Amino acid sequence: MKNTKSRRPSPPSGSAQPRSSHRLLFILLGLLLAAVVTLGLLGAYAVIFMKPRLPSLDAIIDYQPKIPLRIYSADHVLLGEFGQEKRSLVKLGEIPANMKNAVLAIEDARFYEHGGVDYIGIARAALSDLVHGGASQGASTITMQVARNVFLSSEKTYTRKIYEMLLAGEIEAALTKDQILEVYMNQIYLGQRAFGFAAAARVYFGRELKDITLAQAAMLAGLPKAPSAYNPVVNPKRAQQRQQYILKRMLDLGYISKPEYDQAIAEDIHVKSSGNQYDVHAEYVTEMVRQMLYAQYKDDIYTRGFNVITTIDAAGQNAAYQAVRNGVMDYDRRHGYRGPETTIKLPSDADQRSDAIDDAFDEYPDHDDIVSAVVLDAGPKQIRAVMRDDQMVTLNGEALRFVAAALSPKASATMRIREGAVIRLRRDAKNNWQIVQLPQVEATLVSMTPQDGAIRALIGGFDFAQNKFNHVTQAWRQPGSTFKPFIYSAALEKGYAPASIINDAPVTYPGGPGQDDWQPHDDDPPAGPMTLRVALQKSINLVAIRTLDAIGVQYAQQFITQHFGFDADKTPQYLPLALGAGQTTPMQLASAYSVFANGGYTIQPYLIAQVTDARGKLLSQAQPLIAEQNAPRAIDARNSYVMTSLLQSVAQNGTGARTNILHRTDLAGKTGTTNDAVDGWFAGYQHTLTTVAWMGYDQPKSLGTKEFGAQLALPIWLEYMGTALKNVPNYKMPIPDGVQAVDGELYFDNFTPGNGFVASLGVDSNPVSNALSGVAAFFGFGKSDSPSGSAPGAPASSSKPPMGAPPPKSDRLVDQYGH
Repeated sequence: MKNTKSRRPSPPSGSAQPRSSHRLLFILLGLLLAAVVTLGLLGAYAVIFMKPRLPSLDAIIDYQPKIPLRIYSADHVLLGEFGQEKRSLVKLGEIPANMKNAVLAIEDARFYEHGGVDYIGIARAALSDLVHGGASQGASTITMQVARNVFLSSEKTYTRKIYEMLLAGEIEAALTKDQILEVYMNQIYLGQRAFGFAAAARVYFGRELKDITLAQAAMLAGLPKAPSAYNPVVNPKRAQQRQQYILKRMLDLGYISKPEYDQAIAEDIHVKSSGNQYDVHAEYVTEMVRQMLYAQYKDDIYTRGFNVITTIDAAGQNAAYQAVRNGVMDYDRRHGYRGPETTIKLPSDADQRSDAIDDAFDEYPDHDDIVSAVVLDAGPKQIRAVMRDDQMVTLNGEALRFVAAALSPKASATMRIREGAVIRLRRDAKNNWQIVQLPQVEATLVSMTPQDGAIRALIGGFDFAQNKFNHVTQAWRQPGSTFKPFIYSAALEKGYAPASIINDAPVTYPGGPGQDDWQPHDDDPPAGPMTLRVALQKSINLVAIRTLDAIGVQYAQQFITQHFGFDADKTPQYLPLALGAGQTTPMQLASAYSVFANGGYTIQPYLIAQVTDARGKLLSQAQPLIAEQNAPRAIDARNSYVMTSLLQSVAQNGTGARTNILHRTDLAGKTGTTNDAVDGWFAGYQHTLTTVAWMGYDQPKSLGTKEFGAQLALPIWLEYMGTALKNVPNYKMPIPDGVQAVDGELYFDNFTPGNGFVASLGVDSNPVSNALSGVAAFFGFGKSDSPSGSAPGAPASSSKPPMGAPPPKSDRLVDQYGH
């Protein structure tokens, strides 16, 4: 019998799968348990070792960020800021809902739901990091970002992330959600040195945060992730792409409706460039304020959030800026084209050509409305050029008249405009491009309220970026004939009046040892006897000198310095003082003319009305001297009244007659042109505003043989005052006590005809001799004439130019049309 071996039946083929599944399950459970243990250990480590190292929350609970010095006009227009960080603190309730929702939509949609750490977001970020290798994606909540921005660095490491999470928990326990969001909205960096959304709204759009649109809010909300990458100034395309993504998120989350979304997507956003950050050109003003505050608070002014309200009127400041700019450019155009600023080589390769043009724009930046352009081709009848924004411009016809000589083949190499020339363009009144050049001359304007000295407009020079020297306060220049009114004001107190007859005839004064005799003169031949009023209208030098000699130089110098505020050491005691041979600044001259304008009171110019800290606490308040209240009297009201009458004659019928284009009867002022036309002035006022305009070179030289104050400074004064006095009614100064009108002319009541009034000076009793004196002088053989009369009580004068004195300056006589 054959033995057979029994066989064990084979297990089914699928029985191995459960074992593999169990094994995998055990592995996963082990990994999970390891992860839990690891997380527990990490948590324990964080609590035991990391949490005690967390910084104090005082920086958030008592939130005091670095806030710049901010300077405003009197009507609260921002003029400028100084500080490393541009920031404005705003309460959460003052932030528009669209701005808050845009930030929540892109940064932390579950902000009001989580406890400071969004674990779902962290898991998602961790998975992404494992897939891509390294810490590439963050999952920071707004609370975590606050922790990082206030306390930590921005490096992407897991250690920093743990610190963020721990700090977020502490912050959530200490502050409400709204308080956390408020800190975030004020603290986050958004590029262009702007911290917080209020500062960013001004930097990028020139608006207050409360005034921005939904589209603008979405663009700002895209900045926290990467301010440089999504900066709308530097990367407008990427900024717009992120803005559109944020708007879609807001729509999906129900923060905005479809019509709102469509409108925001279609909005054409205009971003402010870095060159026009502020709406008002007040660079000299803000620098003055910065210097004044720095003297008291030192470096604290850059971080403590001081707010300064100035006396500046924003509209008037802009009008002054344009007036100075137009006046200088008109002068520059009268004196011809000097040639392009440089000429570069334009390579034939397109990329190299573009780089060369960009380099030229970097070296020759725009100056506000005077922009750079590179000539691509030029001929006698047409110039084609490209500007910084790649805009092409073609110039022909009238636009080439100014540079016609530079387009000639005969022009010198430095003068000629050809391919590669860097030229300047500016739009004219008709908005057409014209070729111009950066001027070399300077000009300034200062305007103040004469009743209290509040400075309403101040332009310290043509362009602050070119020249930071403040000519209003720092330029000591000879005032020329704008000084004559002060001589006549002193004379009024010695018995003179507008009707006094003073001889415009040649006169010679002996010089000092080793010096020639001084023979002052005017540009036109002497006209003989004339009234003091006419002499001031026509700015007659010889009459002013005779008058000063008659009343006494020492008396006049003391009267003028003590009553009008001029520096005694810059107001020399010699006869050329009558022609403005001393020195003054535009600010000092405006202050002195304010004495005439306000009825005779001394005022002190001031610029800062008040200073507050970041929380609005008042730190200082101006307490100005006010006419008819607490200001000391400088001259009698009757002196102020008569001088205003005289200066109104100048403005209406004399060298300042161009003021008649404003169709006012209450303007008073005086032109001034120093010898060789080195300085051109106009100083004048209306009852509510005193304004001084000046033009000249920093290194004194002639402005031109045919230039006068009426052409140089008066147009600047007129353009500004035309705007500043718009809707201001004409003012008629009331006649004060002590003034009498006799035969249509004004007299002090104690110096009337036949009663102490000086009727004439230097007038010969022989009328034929008087008539011939001017003729004789015209032909050069007139006799020297000394003053034949003197004011009552005036000391005998032996004044003459001292040894070593500078050559006397004289106003250059112009007729009533400014010629």
